[in-house]
Amino acid sequence: MVDGNRLIEQAQKGDRRAVAALYDEYQALVYRYIAYRIGDPSLAEDLTADVFVSMVRNLGQYEHRGRPFLAWLYVIAGNSCKMYYRRQKLAEFEPLPEEMIDHEPNPEDVTHLRLTHERLMAAMPRLTDNQRQVILLKFIEGLNNSEVAAILERTEGAVRVLQHRALAALRQALVEEEQHEPA
Repeated sequence: MVDGNRLIEQAQKGDRRAVAALYDEYQALVYRYIAYRIGDPSLAEDLTADVFVSMVRNLGQYEHRGRPFLAWLYVIAGNSCKMYYRRQKLAEFEPLPEEMIDHEPNPEDVTHLRLTHERLMAAMPRLTDNQRQVILLKFIEGLNNSEVAAILERTEGAVRVLQHRALAALRQALVEEEQHEPA
């Protein structure tokens, strides 16, 4: 990882190479975050580009204040996703396209993984937007509670509560789905 603070300071002074280095460092992470929220790879690319345009426009307003730069980018990305849904008047969580599913070489494992993935994706719309964000940031992005709290601008305790409620809602949805499956 690059020296983020020095790079950010250089970018804020107009250094194009520093801006490009920030893009190179964080683009894949922002894209993955958006892709999991939106579910459409080409739209995720477009929204990721929008995030970095917004980053360049607002870089002068960024202040470290103990929050990582990536958390600031995730907030911008989250707002971009919300704006997309508002524009589309679409508040559902779309399933990931087949090409985004990571395939294992073992067919049995792939089948099990795909069924689990489908069940989880079908259950995700039952969560609130904040619960979905906690699940994505914790379990897909691998962030810890303090990083998630910084991104969502909540306390770590609130993140734990959101995570607990989200997992309980997912568990309930999966149990209900099992009860409705034909024998």
